[in-house]
Amino acid sequence: MKGALFDGDLRPLAVLHEPTPAAAGPQAVVDTAAQALLRLTGQAADHGLRVHGAGVVVPGIVREDAQLAVRSVNLGWRDLPLAEVLSERTGLPVVLGHDVRAGGLAESVLGAARGVRNVLFVAIGTGIAGALVCDGEPTQGQGYAGELGHLVVDPGGARCACGGRGCLETVASASAVAAAFTARTGRSVEGAAGVAALVARGDADAVSVWQRAVDALATALATTVTLFGCERVVLGGGLAEAGELLLGPVRQRLDEKLTFQRRPSVVAAELGDRAGCLGAGLLARRAAARAPGTFATAEGVRR
Repeated sequence: MKGALFDGDLRPLAVLHEPTPAAAGPQAVVDTAAQALLRLTGQAADHGLRVHGAGVVVPGIVREDAQLAVRSVNLGWRDLPLAEVLSERTGLPVVLGHDVRAGGLAESVLGAARGVRNVLFVAIGTGIAGALVCDGEPTQGQGYAGELGHLVVDPGGARCACGGRGCLETVASASAVAAAFTARTGRSVEGAAGVAALVARGDADAVSVWQRAVDALATALATTVTLFGCERVVLGGGLAEAGELLLGPVRQRLDEKLTFQRRPSVVAAELGDRAGCLGAGLLARRAAARAPGTFATAEGVRR
């Protein structure tokens, strides 16, 4: 769990990091989130500042239009009006968002896609999730948009945790890359980073696993670019830390798969693990800009 107290220009005045007590149940997670918000509010008071609002972003299926955490398998939530609950607990105006969509918004406003109106942000870690910014606005689909990891790229392939077969996550997530290498060779590696290191040294088995993941990722990106006309693809998450070892082949394979479509630039994310927190700050700043007693800037609000 990450949190920050931001000024009107989204400069962090204080930050916090706490374990998420998922094993203790969903109520414990809500309690910890409320305590974190109150702690940051106290730090604002220490600076002689007043908090105008809070943004909270979480994983799972999130309906921003209803401010509802519909489902989170990891956290045990179902149809939880989280913004309302946290607002009642803290006395703050709270706006709820999805963690990856918030990260995509942050990259489009503050990071690798600044000034670009049509963006696909892809977080590649244990799973794969996407966030679309179309004509300058995040696409929500009532909470269901962006499930890039569950596009089928290998019909009849490995069973996915979602119940399907051959989803992108089963081939190109960081965990899938490491598992595929071990299954192929019987050798253990330090996650996808270990596979990437072997690729850089020319290990034939690692190269084969890597190329399969790259092709699957390029297939999913080509589908998304065709549907949404993305100008830029931003790759983030643990696998993207491989840099050009991933970006270069993905660019090449994506270019080979496209014909008449717009060819997007493919770049690395800039904000790292700060993206979600900054996205939460952006959501809060936008909500505060619409509230009485504040005045808006081009992108947000000032005290």
